[in-house]
Amino acid sequence: MAKPTFRANAIQVQVPATSANIGPGFDSFGLALGLNDRYVAQIMDEPGLDIDVTGEGSDNVRRDEKNLVVRAMYEGFHFMGGKPRGLALRALNVIPHGRGLGSSAAAIVGGLVLARALVLSGDDRMNDEALLTIASRIEGHPDNVAAALCGGATIAWQEMRHGQMISRCVGISVDPRIKALAFVPSNSVATTKARKLLPEAVPHADAVANSTHTALLVHALTNRPDLLFVATEDFIHQKYRQEAMPKSFALVTMLRAAGVAAFISGAGPTVLVLHTGDPSEVAELQRAAGDAFSLQALDISSTGAGVVSA
Repeated sequence: MAKPTFRANAIQVQVPATSANIGPGFDSFGLALGLNDRYVAQIMDEPGLDIDVTGEGSDNVRRDEKNLVVRAMYEGFHFMGGKPRGLALRALNVIPHGRGLGSSAAAIVGGLVLARALVLSGDDRMNDEALLTIASRIEGHPDNVAAALCGGATIAWQEMRHGQMISRCVGISVDPRIKALAFVPSNSVATTKARKLLPEAVPHADAVANSTHTALLVHALTNRPDLLFVATEDFIHQKYRQEAMPKSFALVTMLRAAGVAAFISGAGPTVLVLHTGDPSEVAELQRAAGDAFSLQALDISSTGAGVVSA
């Protein structure tokens, strides 16, 4: 592949927050939420990196080549034929870090979309399937990155093609009545820690129940929100992570006892609720959570990562 030609002007992208699993859809289902990080990048003639980060988690974000947005950009540039000499990046982070709302997926997908937009004919050099495959490799699983890229609700999977692992996804049309509530605690939980708590095997009955609820979840999201409470019940991962997020698990238990479609968002510790309720019901849910969580009422984002201005 010939070396790419880079655009001289700055490119800005925005990427939505995401919630993985949606209860039983472990490592496969994702949901884009109306909370967006923004990144602006420009190619520089002089070698080096110029990185500035503001907003959520900015004190803990790297300002070198290990910055996750930059790392993803370099992976994208490499795929498209070569990286530029210099790069300037500005990031405004809104998505909470380490809370199960897809902050790393946003950085990865945002970086790849930026890289593609900064290359002339970038869409031809790196299509969405290639971008999703690269993003999944960096992230380690395709659920969050698929929803961040495509928006709405997605089902993502991986398959072997000509000896290479390819990531793919399909979208689910979400019933417009469905909205989300995120109960965000002040503490974070590392995804790696949460994954280490999972067992090597689960009981057969739990696997059957989970596959049934996962199939039902598609129908509930599409046109039967009244089934969300049943469809979001998980049997294979949440209970095993209880010790890492006891307050979150207690909130899920309390909300579900009241018939609310609540579940741990991704690896946690944020608790997500899907509902079709009115403002009075939302206020009642906030009172139930108490002071341990901040509440964010969020729409489902129908659009994924994209260029805001060029």
